[in-house]
Amino acid sequence: MAWPLVGAFLCGHLLGFVCLSGLAVEVTVPTEPLSVPKGKTAELSCSYKTSVGDNFALEWSFVQPGKPISASVPILYFTNGHLYPTGSKADRAILLHDPPTGGLATLKLTDLRPSDTGTYLCNVNNPPDFYTNGLGLINLTVLVPPSHPLCSQSGQTSVGGSAALGCRSSEGAPKPVYNWERLGSSPTPPPGSMVQDEVSGQLILTNLSLTSSGTYRCVASNQMGSASCELNLSVTDSSEGRVAGTLIGVLLGVLLLSVAAFCLIRFQKERKKEPKETYGGSDLREDATAPGVFEQASMRADHSKELLEKSPCASTVTTTKSKLSMVV
Repeated sequence: MAWPLVGAFLCGHLLGFVCLSGLAVEVTVPTEPLSVPKGKTAELSCSYKTSVGDNFALEWSFVQPGKPISASVPILYFTNGHLYPTGSKADRAILLHDPPTGGLATLKLTDLRPSDTGTYLCNVNNPPDFYTNGLGLINLTVLVPPSHPLCSQSGQTSVGGSAALGCRSSEGAPKPVYNWERLGSSPTPPPGSMVQDEVSGQLILTNLSLTSSGTYRCVASNQMGSASCELNLSVTDSSEGRVAGTLIGVLLGVLLLSVAAFCLIRFQKERKKEPKETYGGSDLREDATAPGVFEQASMRADHSKELLEKSPCASTVTTTKSKLSMVV
C-alpha cells in the first residue's frame, strides 16, 4: 500500500482531527557500510524528497557501536534557516550544501579518528509531512592499521610440557588477523603440537622438546597494514637440572668436610704447643699439709719464740754464752 493511501485511510478514520494531505518525506542513504582510512575525510551522503516549508528541520546525530538509536548524540542541526554545529565533532563536521533545502543533506566529516566509527543518523523533519519518520542510517568504519602487537608467554617450558604464546594489538580496524611463524631452520614439529588461533592470536605448543627452543614471530595484519613482535622460547631439560643439583650438593658436602678436617687438625696442633699444667690451689698432694693445720702450727711456733725472748732464763743463757766467748 502506498504511503499517500495510508495517510488518506488514517485521515478518513480519525474522527475529531484535521488531516492535512501532503507528500511523505523520503530519505535516501547508501545501503552499504562506508569504510574510510584514519585521518581522511568521509562524505555521508543523504538526500530527501519533500516540499520544504517554514517548519523544515534537519538533524545529524551519532551512535556508538553496540548502543541503541535512542542513545544518539547530536552532531549538528538546521532549523529556521540557521545551522547549529554541536558536540565533540562540531569543529570537524560541515554540510556539503548549506542551506540544505534543495534535497541534499550530505555530511562531511574531516580528520577521521577511530572514535568516529559508528552509526550516523540523517533525520529530516518537515511538518505536515509526518507519514514517515524521515530517517536514514549510515554505518561508518574508520580503518586503522594494527598497532605494534605485544607478545607474551605462559606455561611450563620444560621437556614434555606445554606453553602458550600470546599476541595482541591494542588498535586495528577491522580487527587484525594473527599468524605465528618460527624463525630460522628447525625440524618440522610433530602434527598437532602447534595449534594457533588467528582471531585471538594465541599459539599452543604441546609436548615440548629441546628442538622447540627458538625465536617465534607473530604478525598482526588487516587491509590497512601489518605489524609484528618476536619472542624467544627456551625449553629446559628437567633431568639436567636434577644432575646439576646433585653435583652442587656433593661439592658443598666435600667443602664442608674439608673445612671441618682443617679446623680439627689446627686444634690438635695448638693443644700440643700448650705447657704442662702445674698443681693449682685446688690440687691435692700426699705430703701437703692441710691449710688449717699449717696455719695453727705456724701460730704456735711464733708464740713460743716470743716467750723465749721474754724469759729471764733465756737472758742468762745468752749472757753466759757471751762471757765464755770472751774467756776463750
